[in-house]
Amino acid sequence: MKTLGEFIVEKQAEYPGATGELSGILSSIRLSAKIIHRDINRAGLTQDILGVSGDENIQGETQMKLDVFANETMKKALIARGEVAGFASEEDDTFVAFDTERGRNAKYVLLTDPLDGSSNIDVNVSVGTIFSIYKRISPVGTPVTLEDFLQPGRKQVAAGYVTYGSSTMLVYTTGNGVNGFTYDPSLGLFILSHPNMSMPKDGKYYSINEGQYVTFPMGVKKFIKYCQEDDLATKRPYSSRYIGSLVSDFHRNLLKGGIYIYPTSTVYPKGKLRLLYEGNPMAFLAEQAGGMATDGVNSVLDIIPTELHQRIPFFVGSTNMVEKAKAFLLEETNC
Repeated sequence: MKTLGEFIVEKQAEYPGATGELSGILSSIRLSAKIIHRDINRAGLTQDILGVSGDENIQGETQMKLDVFANETMKKALIARGEVAGFASEEDDTFVAFDTERGRNAKYVLLTDPLDGSSNIDVNVSVGTIFSIYKRISPVGTPVTLEDFLQPGRKQVAAGYVTYGSSTMLVYTTGNGVNGFTYDPSLGLFILSHPNMSMPKDGKYYSINEGQYVTFPMGVKKFIKYCQEDDLATKRPYSSRYIGSLVSDFHRNLLKGGIYIYPTSTVYPKGKLRLLYEGNPMAFLAEQAGGMATDGVNSVLDIIPTELHQRIPFFVGSTNMVEKAKAFLLEETNC
C-alpha cells in the first residue's frame, strides 16, 4: 500500500535536480482536497454550505456557497505553503499575486476550477476540483504577471483533478503517465489505487448535453447520430452518459473509454468551457493516458491563450472517437 505522500517523495527522488517545490504544491492540493471532501460530505447536514452565495463570477455564472469555500480553501493552503508565486481561479476576476518574499521567489503558478459541477451539490451528484501548474516566465524575485498564466497547455508541468463521489480520488500527471489515488477517510490518506492509468483507444460512451441539440453545429449533430446508429462492426450504438460535471464525465471515460463534448452553439458561440482552468489540464491528462483533446480543429494543448477566462469548444477522450468527431466537423467545414 503506497500513499500519495510516499509516491510524491519517490518520484522526486528520480530527479536529482528537484528542489521540492512541486512536491510541496501537490501536498497543498492534497490538504485542500481533504478539507473540501469533508465539507462536501457534510452538505446534507448543514445549510451553511448549500445553495447559492448570492454573487456571480466574472463569467456571469451564479456562484454556489461551496464554490467560494473551495476557492478560498485552495488559496489559503497555497499561501500557507509558500510554493507558488500566483493563483488564478475560474471564480476570481483576475489572478492573485502572492506578493510576499516567499511568493516572489517561488517558481510556479497554479490555475484551478476549485469546484467543477458545483450546481450538482444540492442534489448529491459528483463534483470535482481541477488544477494546472506552470513554471512562471517572469523573473523570480518579482511579482507574477498576467503572462505567467497565459501559457499554452504544452508548458504545463503538472495537472490533475479530484473527484468527490462514492469515493474521493485524486488523479494527476507530471508528464510521465497518469496515476490515481483513492482517499481512505479512516486513515486520512490518499492511497495509490490506479497506477499508470490508460484511456482505451475506442470507447462506448459519449457525453454531451443533448438538451442543447438544436443549438449545435451540424457536424456535431451528425456525430451524435453516428453514435446512436446500430453497427455491430463498431459496437454501436454507444451509450449516452452525461453527468453535468466535467470531472465526473472525464473520469468515467478515462477508465471505460468514451468522448466528452462541449461544442460551440448558438448559445455559446465560442464554447463554454475555460481553456486555462478546464481545457488544458484535462487535455494534458488525456494525452498522458493515451487519449486526445481538440477544439474541433487544433490540439487544445497548442492553443495560445489570449485572456484569463478564455472559452473554447472541447472534445476530449478516446483517440478514435475524438478523431471521428473531428472528421464530421471537417466534412461540414469543407461543404
